[in-house]
Amino acid sequence: MSIAALQKHRVIIASLFLPTTINFDPDAALRTPLLRARESTLVASGAPSSDEDAQKIAARISLSSPVTPTGPPQAPKIPVRPKFDMRLKSIVDDLTFRVESGTPVSTPAPEVVPNPFSSFTAMASVLRGESPTTAASRHHLTVKGSAPMRSRRLSSNARIRSPSSSLRIRPDIPIEDFILEPSARANGGLNNAVNSAKHALGKKVWIGVLDVPAATVKEEDRPRIEEALRNQADSCPVWVTEEEFQQHYDGFCHQVLWPSLHYAVPDAPKTKAFYESTTFEQYKAVNQKFADAIVKEYKEGDVVWVNDYHLLLVPQMVRTKVPNATIGFFLHVAFPSSEIFRCLAVRESLLRGMLGADVVGFQTHNYARHFRQTVSRILTLEALPGGIDLGSSLCEVAIFPIGIDVLSLTERRRDPTVQEWVDVLKERYAGMKMIVGRDKLDEVQGVRQKLLAFEAFLEKYTEFQGKVVLIQVALATTEENEGQVAVFDVVSRINSRFSTLTYQPIVFLHTQDLTFSQYLALLTVADAFFVASLREGMALRTHEFVECQEGKKRPSPLILSEFTGSYSYTGFRSCVSINPWDSRKTAEGIYSALTMDDQDCATRWKDLHKHVNTQTAQAFVTSFVTRCIRTHMEYQRRALSEVPQIEPSKVFANATSSEKRLILIDWEGALWNEDPRITWHSGFSPPAPKLEIVRKLLTNEQNEVWILSGMGVQGGLEKIAAELPGVGLVAENGCMIKPPGQKEWINLVPDFNLDWKAPALEILTYYTDRTPGTFTENRGASICWRFGNEKRDEAAQKWVRRSAAEAQNHIWDSLGEIYGKSKHVLTNK
Repeated sequence: MSIAALQKHRVIIASLFLPTTINFDPDAALRTPLLRARESTLVASGAPSSDEDAQKIAARISLSSPVTPTGPPQAPKIPVRPKFDMRLKSIVDDLTFRVESGTPVSTPAPEVVPNPFSSFTAMASVLRGESPTTAASRHHLTVKGSAPMRSRRLSSNARIRSPSSSLRIRPDIPIEDFILEPSARANGGLNNAVNSAKHALGKKVWIGVLDVPAATVKEEDRPRIEEALRNQADSCPVWVTEEEFQQHYDGFCHQVLWPSLHYAVPDAPKTKAFYESTTFEQYKAVNQKFADAIVKEYKEGDVVWVNDYHLLLVPQMVRTKVPNATIGFFLHVAFPSSEIFRCLAVRESLLRGMLGADVVGFQTHNYARHFRQTVSRILTLEALPGGIDLGSSLCEVAIFPIGIDVLSLTERRRDPTVQEWVDVLKERYAGMKMIVGRDKLDEVQGVRQKLLAFEAFLEKYTEFQGKVVLIQVALATTEENEGQVAVFDVVSRINSRFSTLTYQPIVFLHTQDLTFSQYLALLTVADAFFVASLREGMALRTHEFVECQEGKKRPSPLILSEFTGSYSYTGFRSCVSINPWDSRKTAEGIYSALTMDDQDCATRWKDLHKHVNTQTAQAFVTSFVTRCIRTHMEYQRRALSEVPQIEPSKVFANATSSEKRLILIDWEGALWNEDPRITWHSGFSPPAPKLEIVRKLLTNEQNEVWILSGMGVQGGLEKIAAELPGVGLVAENGCMIKPPGQKEWINLVPDFNLDWKAPALEILTYYTDRTPGTFTENRGASICWRFGNEKRDEAAQKWVRRSAAEAQNHIWDSLGEIYGKSKHVLTNK
């Protein structure tokens, strides 16, 4: 589809948080927003307004020693507020600022960690007028206890939609004082991708909630806020109460959906809500408000794009009210196997909600395959390689790998500040190998597994002790993860075992004060980038690392978990792949990355770089929207029209005057309606009255009569052929034919590979033995598994249909990829 055609369609983008929010703080215009859109730290906390200011002060501060104020603190410069249209340039920025810092945990004083950016933090402390002790206590998370514990999510009131302590939320102030600013909670990857493709898209409007407490916005202020958001940010807010939001976001999304999608199903006694899903009603209520806002905004020709697991029910809700709308749904996170998803009490509602879309998009082929299998097994719908057959329509299931904005990242890398930090890092760690990691400190990004593998590496390859350092940036999350204690324990143990007076193996930065320039500098100087996620949708920070290696004589290798979405693509198979659960093998992977020769590094980087520059953010947006439009148009053209009823009198009149008549008779549907189970047990015998009808038609030489059947030749149609030699026969729905008057059967699929039949029969025999009342018909070129029985009660029939769906998926999973897509497993035939 051309850009001109694409721009004719306005896109309605629904995501939980709007990319723009409001701030009622009357002094907010004098502060940099929560989002560090430029090269600055949190100016609201007193840090310098730019890296240039920081560099001047940092030049007078040692990287390895604390700083003591020598005089009264100087007031920071009043920063210039960034323009409103500034946007994040990296998914990692979004990860950094989507959440507040983690809650510090009390503990005995730990050892000092040599932060490579300590001068930056110390300098910020000088500007705040704090002592080094105060700064350290505020920035450093210490260890408490030693045993790992389960994670616990915080409430949205406490973390997500509550203002920071530095902001004064005053709903009583005049509405004129509020300002718009980039949201710290929005989906940064999606927002950046959409902005990078603005030249290809036409008009757009965002649908989402504001990341401010609902109580701070009075009812009479909403119209002005809505007007400002629409005019200045192309956004339409969805108003939900704090109770609804808390139950939806912290209750169902974080306690139920997020764990199940990432293979972290809790034990039943531990999390009763997971199985009972008591918060689902609030989840459904919030989804309905989103759907109502979309329907109100919708105009003919618009494309509705619903995003992520927070809004799984919205596609079907919109479809119910706007049946002809073009709707696409994209899941940004992983989708688990059906055995995990079936644990959800509301699994059917969630799946049917997603199937309301014309296109359901996933990051990888594995996630899409899991979705098709889950729908087939739980809803007993036919899952085809291209989507889900809904009867009157097809919900297309497709792959859309998200990427980064390469051009924007390249421009940011040219910032002189990045090179200044590169020089600082090279000087600080001269003569050492630097392994860099940046992950959210939650239970699925594998930070603990990474540390254990690094420990195993130092134990096995003793020659690297004192010569390699792991710089791990750990981003705070929206959860209070008590399992973080285990991570801190491992850091403390490794540093205790392998540290010397001049060396410490792990620099663990659990901080928010890392600027984007510092982050790019880390990616540039890294001798290896290490991602050990236990499950992740798409690790875009690996794409940024690959791009930051451009121009180096020896591009550094990427150590990547095979459980990330990025690893699913051929280009990223040139990484050093690891299984994070196997610390010994992962240690070997670290050694391989650090000792790899220059030629191998360059060859691997070329493959990685080609993928990063092909699967870009722009390609992701345009391909998804285009597919939604094309799919909707295609199935609109294929929409079933009403078949007019045939008038027998006209048919007879035309038949009487014809010199030659072709008569096609469906044997099972028109002449014979016996239960196949009876003939299976007693044998097939064509009833004489039915044969007599056909015989009478054959007495007229003007008639050429064919019988169409799905039965096989042996034991079925061969008996009809013996009784009626003058009739034409079609067996197995067209695989075999016998023209009238001939004795030989003609195979219409002579080159059809039948190697699949033996393993398929074995699978069906397995399900036949375990499903009462079922049996298998082994035909010439096909196999039919009969499971229908209208005499079963509803519960038994539902269980049998589920067995049929499982059998279908078992055959496809085992044989589909081996024998190609030409073998379809058809249900209810």
